Amino acid sequence: MSSRAAWGLVPPVAAFGFVALAPALLLIRGGASGGWPLWVGFLWMALASPLADTIIARGFGDAEEGRRFPGADALLALLAICHLVLLISALRGFAGDGLTGAERVALFLGTGMWFGQVSNSCAHELIHRGSRLLFRLGAGVYVSLLFGHHVSAHRLVHHIHVATDADPNSARFGESFWHFFPRAWIGSFRAGREAERRRISRSGRLDPYAVWIGGGLLCLVLVLAVFGLRAGLDYLLLCLYAQMQLMLSDYVQHYGLRRQIRNGRAEPVGPRHSWDAPHPLSSLAMVNAPRHSDHHAHPSRPYPSLRLEGEDARPMLPWSLPVMGAMAMVPPLWRRVMDRRVARMMSG
Repeated sequence: MSSRAAWGLVPPVAAFGFVALAPALLLIRGGASGGWPLWVGFLWMALASPLADTIIARGFGDAEEGRRFPGADALLALLAICHLVLLISALRGFAGDGLTGAERVALFLGTGMWFGQVSNSCAHELIHRGSRLLFRLGAGVYVSLLFGHHVSAHRLVHHIHVATDADPNSARFGESFWHFFPRAWIGSFRAGREAERRRISRSGRLDPYAVWIGGGLLCLVLVLAVFGLRAGLDYLLLCLYAQMQLMLSDYVQHYGLRRQIRNGRAEPVGPRHSWDAPHPLSSLAMVNAPRHSDHHAHPSRPYPSLRLEGEDARPMLPWSLPVMGAMAMVPPLWRRVMDRRVARMMSG
């Protein structure tokens, strides 16, 4: 699908807020009492939004250069707070006896999908903001998912080495997600720590990995102390599920794309080094994370201003980012859909 197949309108910040917050509020209510809010929240994340994206399959327009979006950062802060409320609500639901077995599964899956898609996208935006408070709020979201090292690895490794073999989170051509996930998790942990050590040697500041690891352990201890062992085990599984979805995003958005090496150095990062997806519902819920190539070109650009149009053709995914993530979990299907597209982009 061409990036030009788009509506001219640019959605206001309120539209991002509604689409991102609505399923979370339903899941929060459902975690407390079960019933229809839980099922609607789960089905919104698992079925309704991906289906709507597949049917609509048209992006919205790009904002004018220099346009301001009052409230954009405030919405990110609100989403981060909502993440913490949903986490507590889900843990209370797991710890109690008020939910049926099916409701517990729906709560786990719906909450995990929201964490992996919305919380991750929100925290990702926050760690790129210039405000120290907003940065710490985004880092807190990742720490609560036991994934704090991503704050270091994403900014100090991924953005510098994206689409090269030096970036653990840039999936190689022909590599399955199930091989990529452990390799990238361990590789990004190590690469991020090494990058932080180099910074510490120059500045003498505190090692952030003490915060990432210590904060994660503190979260686990608090969950065990407040909600008990059963909820603690569910918490570990929920974090793993959310981390898998975060890594699915990295896998899908960079699969097979590589920067050319010129005079021993990688060419500058450009639109051809990330897969974009213009689909409207997932773009709103994920605060424009599917407009990934422009984010790499302009990491500090606010999410409502991220662009799809440009002089160079951008690699475009055939379906929305959540749908492609699900597809990536079936390697033969994934390679059948994507390998020819990668070959076409790399030969162009």
